[in-house]
Amino acid sequence: MLRRDFLKSGSLATATLFLPRFLKALEVPGSIINNGRKLVVIQLSGGNDGLNTIIPTRNEVYYRERPRLGIKRASALQLTDEVGVHPALSGLKGLWDDGAMAVLNSVGYPNPDRSHFRSMDIWHTGSPSNAYWQTGWLGRYLDAQCAGRPAAALELDDTLSLALKGEYAKGLAFQDARRLYESSRSPYFSEYAAARGPVTNDDAPVDYLYKTMAESLSTADYLFEQSRKKPSSGTYPTSSLGKDLKTIASLILADTDTSVYYASIGSFDTHINQDGQQKRLFLELNDALAAFAADMKSNGKWNEVLVVTFSEFGRRVAQNASGGTDHGTANNMLLFGDALKQKGLLNPLPDLTDLQDGDLKFQVDFRQVYATVLHKWLGADASTILGGAFEPLNFI
Repeated sequence: MLRRDFLKSGSLATATLFLPRFLKALEVPGSIINNGRKLVVIQLSGGNDGLNTIIPTRNEVYYRERPRLGIKRASALQLTDEVGVHPALSGLKGLWDDGAMAVLNSVGYPNPDRSHFRSMDIWHTGSPSNAYWQTGWLGRYLDAQCAGRPAAALELDDTLSLALKGEYAKGLAFQDARRLYESSRSPYFSEYAAARGPVTNDDAPVDYLYKTMAESLSTADYLFEQSRKKPSSGTYPTSSLGKDLKTIASLILADTDTSVYYASIGSFDTHINQDGQQKRLFLELNDALAAFAADMKSNGKWNEVLVVTFSEFGRRVAQNASGGTDHGTANNMLLFGDALKQKGLLNPLPDLTDLQDGDLKFQVDFRQVYATVLHKWLGADASTILGGAFEPLNFI
C-alpha cells in the first residue's frame, strides 16, 4: 500500500501524528488517578480586544481614545457600577449574576511580543519571551502525571495545538468521536497494517506513523463508546464552538478519563470593522458557553469543571483609522465554574493613564494562572512543569 493512500484516509491519519502512546490505561509509575476535575480551555484566537469585552464604563480615557468603538454605558451589560460586559455576552452576565464567573485583568508577560505566532507560542509553552520551547504547558502536565491514561487531554480540532504537546505524551485532536472511530476502521489502516508487518524500533517516519496509528485504535474505540454512554441532551447552538462544547459535555457526562479539554474560536484579529466581527464571535461564544454551563449545572457537574479563556494578546487602547484596533499586549482572562473561590473582579481594571507605548502594562503574569490551575485544580507540580516558581492566585 502506498504511503499517499494511507494519508488519504482522513482525520485519523492526520490525528495520529499527534497521538500519545496509549498503553490501554495500564498503570505506570508516576501516573496518577484522575481526580474527577475537568479543565476546559477556550482559546480566543487572533487577539481579542479585552477593553471591549470587560468595559470600563466610567473611564473617560476609554471613551476619548475610542470615539467610534467604545461601548456606551447604556448599551453595556453592567457587572458593577464601573464595569460592564459587551452587550452580546448576556449569557456571561447571567453566569456573573450566578456567582460562576471571575475576571482577571491585565494578564500578560514581560517584554511582550505583538506577533500572533510568537505570542501564541509563548502562551502555549509558558516560556519566557526570549526562549523557544518545543513542548506545551499542558503537554508537560501529560508527561508528568498522565502516563497510562487514554485520552487525558483532548482538543476539538483537526490539528493539535502546541499547548498539548509534551516530550513523551501528547493530547489527541479530533472533531467527532464517531468520525474518528469510523476512520480507524478504514480499509486503508487494516491493509497498511497487514502490508507493513511487525513494528520495528527504528525512527523511520513511516514506522513511527505506523506505531502511532496502531496505538491509537483502542483510543478511537474508547472515545466512541464513551461518547455514546450519555450523550448530552442540552440545547446547543449549531455553531462550531457550540458543537465542540456539546461534544465535550457528552464526554464529561460519560465520566471519560479526560482531565483537559481544549477548544478555539476566532479570528479576533479586528484591525478593520471590529464592531461587527467581535459581536458575531461574542454571540457564538456566549450562546455556546451559556448552553454548556446550563448542561453541566443541570447534570450536577458544574462544580467539577473549570473553564478558562485566553487570547495571545489584547489590542491597543486607541482605535485605529479603519474602525478597528491593532495588536496590543496585556489582556483579561475569564474564568467560569461553581468551584471558583473568588468571583467577580479579581483585581483592578487596567490603568489607561499609565501605558507603555500606548499599550496596557501587564500586572499579572499568565504563568501565575497556569501555576494556579496546575497545582490547585489538576494536582500537579506546577514549578516543575513551568520551569520555575510562579506565585499562585486564589480564585480556586
